[in-house]
Formats: sequence, C-alpha cells, structure tokens
Amino acid sequence: MLFEPINLCGLTIDNRFVRSATHEWLAEEDGTPTSYIGNIYEQLAKNDVGLIITGYSYVNTRGKSAHNQQAIYSDHFIQPYREITDRVHKYKSKIILQIVHGGRQSLITCGNQSALAPSEVPDSTSTNTLLEMTEDEIYQTIDDFAIAARRASIAGFDGVQLHCAHGFLLSNFLSPYTNRRNDQWGGSIENRTRIVTEIIERIHEDIGKKYPIMIKLNATDGFDPAKVSNSLDMPECIEIAKELEKAGACAIEVSGGIFEAGDIMSQPHINSRSREAYFKRYSRAIKEEVSIPIILVGGIRSLSIMNKILNEEYADMVSMSRPFIKEPDLVKKLKYNSQEKAQCISCNLCFDDKGIKCNYET
Repeated sequence: MLFEPINLCGLTIDNRFVRSATHEWLAEEDGTPTSYIGNIYEQLAKNDVGLIITGYSYVNTRGKSAHNQQAIYSDHFIQPYREITDRVHKYKSKIILQIVHGGRQSLITCGNQSALAPSEVPDSTSTNTLLEMTEDEIYQTIDDFAIAARRASIAGFDGVQLHCAHGFLLSNFLSPYTNRRNDQWGGSIENRTRIVTEIIERIHEDIGKKYPIMIKLNATDGFDPAKVSNSLDMPECIEIAKELEKAGACAIEVSGGIFEAGDIMSQPHINSRSREAYFKRYSRAIKEEVSIPIILVGGIRSLSIMNKILNEEYADMVSMSRPFIKEPDLVKKLKYNSQEKAQCISCNLCFDDKGIKCNYET
C-alpha cells in the first residue's frame, strides 16, 4: 500500500508518504520564503514524496515563534510562495501550507512585549509574559487564519494544514492544561475546539468547501498523568478529532507533546523498531472513530513498520520529518529496495538555526 495512490481531501496523492512540517530557519527575518526553502521542497518532489507540508507559517506578526520562520500575514508573500509551488508542481507531488500562531511560544520583541494565550498559565520552559486573549483578539485571529488560507490558495498551495499541536496557540485552546477559560472558548471539548472549528468555517466561507483543510493534532500534551492530571490525552483527543471532522477538516495528522513535557514530539535515539511510531496507539484510536484519513508522524524509520501502520490500520499515510532531512530520496530508496530503513539516527542535530540540515558525523 505504501506506493499506491490515495484520495486525500479530493487530491490524488501518488503514494502514502508525507513530509511532515519542519521549520527550516531559512526564510527572511520578515517571513518571506526564500529560494533555499524552494530547493528543499523541489528536491522532495523530484524524489517522489507524495505530499509535502511546509514549515510552519505564521498568520500575524504577534504569532511569530522563531527566527527566520516563514510567514503568510501579508499579500506580499504570495508571489514568493507561488514560485515555490510552481517548482513543486513540475512533479507529481502535492504541497500544503501549514499555518500557525505561536501562542504562549511566540517571540517576545520590542514590538511584542507579551505572548497571547487562552489563559495566563505559566510555561516552565519560558520567561514569556502571557496575556489572556480578549474575544476581539480571538475573532481577529480567526480572521487572520482565514485570510492566510486565502493567500495560500492564490499562491498555488493544494490546501492548508492548521497547526493544532506542540504548544502553539490552537493547541493551547484545545488542551485543558493551557485553557482555563470559563467562557465560550473554554471548559467543554466543544468550547475548547471552537476557535479551530470557526477557522474551518471561515475558510470554507471565503474559499469554498472543496479547499482542503488538514489538521496537525496534538493527541497528548505528553505529561505523566500521575503528575499533571488536567492535560490533554485520550479519550479527549478522540472527541476533539470528531468535532474537527464534523466541522469540515478533511484529514488529521496525529502528533503529540509540548515542550514542557520533555522529549515527546521529536524523540531521540529511535534505535529499534519497538521505539518507532510512538504515537500509533493514538492514531489507531482516532482512526476507529472518524471517517477521514489519518496520517501518523513520530519516529517512523523502517519499511516493515510503515507497512504495519497501513496494513493494521493505525493510519492511512506515514509522515516523516528528520529522515527526509538526511535523505530527501528516501522514498525511492525504499521503493527500489536499496535499503530497508531510513539512515536517520534521531540525534536531532539537524535542528540548526543556521538552516536545517543533517549535522551528524560518523
């Protein structure tokens, strides 16, 4: 099944491989995407990666969370992105723009003295001053996401992915750990999911219901439940996924972890098959309860594990980040049996603020 096409959100994807969104540290400081980013995506497309999801692109200036991060808060980004999508579309690959607001993890600058969040819940890994969002700020952010999606469509992206994971703003709303509100944006699962469902509704109003809206979903915050009792985990993540499907999301990429919980999302030392696909119990549980395609990310390295994920219905597609940094031609290597697994050893040295690349030295 790995090398068979799949209909995903009305798109025909040539195989079941997804390049998961990865911050490249290669945009201009104002967020303008560069030809260096285009080089990465074109190389992946040339080497048969079925679906490419871009590095996260912030939707307004208060939502920037890293230096040299891509942005989509202005129309002037449309043409540079169009040049990138044209390069990818010379091949069979499809490309999706991931859009995000940094939330509690936004950069503090002279022009941005506090980080917006659903609630003022301190982040143990940060010194950021947090500011609880007003309703006007929430509605403005919904508008910003919708306008960003419209720009993505004009720029030639095949769809957008809402980043609802890893401690950024939308996942802040979804999690009871970071969302302590008692208004229509907090409390129940329906209320905590409301900002995302309203973004989906606005995008469909602006662009049309056929425009693909995917979700990167935190299935767990990653805390030990014996130590943190009010964090996101099962079964709540299943109910959130059902709400997102009902709202019109057309695929869910299952991930997990926020920085405060430790090495949960990009786990190091994936040196055995037993350590691979570390979010698979969440993806299977969600897949059993929704009808839209499920994509699984997290420590996937071996061809046998990839086949197991699909054959045993943990997910419909496999998503990788670090292996494609090391080997952009990994899909072809697996297809033509030149190797059985990725060379990536999960050392995480590739997360390089001078530009993402494999820095492992044997």
